[in-house]
Amino acid sequence: MLSALAVCTIVVVGVMVGVEFSVAFVINAILNGLPDDSNQQGRSHGGRMLGALMPFWYIGSLVLSAIWAIAAWGRPGTSLVVIGAGLLVVSVLMSILLLVPINNRGKTWTAENRPADWKEQMSRWDRYHYARVAIIIAAFALLVAALV
Repeated sequence: MLSALAVCTIVVVGVMVGVEFSVAFVINAILNGLPDDSNQQGRSHGGRMLGALMPFWYIGSLVLSAIWAIAAWGRPGTSLVVIGAGLLVVSVLMSILLLVPINNRGKTWTAENRPADWKEQMSRWDRYHYARVAIIIAAFALLVAALV
């Protein structure tokens, strides 16, 4: 049962890492190559779509990691799971405190109502997102290492 929980957790976190990596290094690069109106519309739509899904994914990943850590307490590798879960806590806090406020503004923007500094706000979101991606990659690596 513990192995199934570990594998499930790793798959859920791994797919989340893949999605967030893709946003950071593929989707946003594509959007940034488009004219301003299309770039901003794509980011707004992505913010609405992923903004509705990702909270469940982040919290779900954290909950699965915490359950794994509790269930495996005292076994080899548990400290890696605890540290990985701690990094997921950091990613959730970063999301709530840094990324979500920018995303909530950006998802309402249109070509007619976007602020003059919308590109700067998106650049700030991107920088925070790069840091968050690095954190969740580290969490994923620790979770995988805990199984070895």
